Amino acid sequence: MPPLTFDMFGFSQPILSCLAALNYSEPTPIQSKAIPAALEGRDIVGLAQTGTGKTAAFTLPTIARLAEDIPKTKKRKIRALIVSPTRELAAQIHDTVKRFTPKVPLRSTIIVGGVSYHKQKHALQHGVDILVGTPGRLIDMIDQGVVDLSEVETVILDEADQMLDIGFLPAITSILELLPKERQTMLFSATMPKEIRKLTNNHLTNPVEISVIPEKRTADRIEQKVISIGQKAKMEAISDLLLEYEGEQIIVFTRTKHGADKVQKRLSVSDIRAAAIHGNKSHNQRERALNSFRRGNTRVLVATDIAARGIDVPGVGLVVNYDMPEVAESYVHRIGRTARAGESGVAISLVSTEELGLLGDVQRMLNISIPATDTNGEPVELEIPRSSGKKQPFRRRKSGGGGGQRRPRGSDGN
Repeated sequence: MPPLTFDMFGFSQPILSCLAALNYSEPTPIQSKAIPAALEGRDIVGLAQTGTGKTAAFTLPTIARLAEDIPKTKKRKIRALIVSPTRELAAQIHDTVKRFTPKVPLRSTIIVGGVSYHKQKHALQHGVDILVGTPGRLIDMIDQGVVDLSEVETVILDEADQMLDIGFLPAITSILELLPKERQTMLFSATMPKEIRKLTNNHLTNPVEISVIPEKRTADRIEQKVISIGQKAKMEAISDLLLEYEGEQIIVFTRTKHGADKVQKRLSVSDIRAAAIHGNKSHNQRERALNSFRRGNTRVLVATDIAARGIDVPGVGLVVNYDMPEVAESYVHRIGRTARAGESGVAISLVSTEELGLLGDVQRMLNISIPATDTNGEPVELEIPRSSGKKQPFRRRKSGGGGGQRRPRGSDGN
């Protein structure tokens, strides 16, 4: 049977030539399943991990459908809305839209927190066909009367489970209730907790359900290791790993913003090109750090959990968990920053005695035992508690008082 190609979807020549220029040849499994249904205007529930090609699975058919009827007026109204939980993910989606539309006369823009409100307002006033945004800034601009959703034909919710995890479900529900009843809705999520299932039941109409399980789980392509170590010795261990993995680009994950800054400063003092991204950094600072890392000008990127899904950089050879995550599922998203696009990678966790319970949560979730050594590389047996006592895997923040929904601290991807 000949391999599937993008020609089979009936895309216009401008889109096909763009795909060829970007070396898009054969669609991934989720693209093969989602694109035909999306082109028919069907609602879609997609269960897929990051790195499976789902961004193209929803952007390409949306662009193709909008391009069939491009308004001749200069003042265009939003016809496609793409909602993402973090600034980084929203930026990646918008970048994908831009890369797919150089020969298609559609306008797009992005609105996220941490960026000039007035610049975003100005872009919207010129009229756009496709709007990409984070829930917090979207709600702000809707409340200000800047964003008009009355003509939206297609809405896409990406990484829905992460939006639930960081407290955006009420905002998403509010946005959906403002949209026209007659519309296409696509929802993509790595997992399907009951709250997301309820959302799909309430707001999607007879959706096509697509579940794509990678032929080989990302975690299976990653060599995972544990180093048993005291908390105060972790910085020295990072320095040793940088020597051992000389030439590799490395991402280091910390539990807190303060911890990320501390590690980054210590590395910089040692003349190691390092940058930190977390919620206290502005959008522009985070974009500069990510771009520098992508270009290879920065060797080490230090990040907090909320940034994990937003980092899509090929060629990362090593991920280091400086601190173990409090939520076991975050471990999977962290180590998934290596072994992208079918490559292999290494993930090393620096685990103190106080973190053994968190390590246990990870091992039980993955149903594996990660080999452990001491700082000299000698194998050790760790006494893993039955449970860390941490709630797994989703935690919702409570509503604020005063009858309104309090936006979570650090909203829009901190």
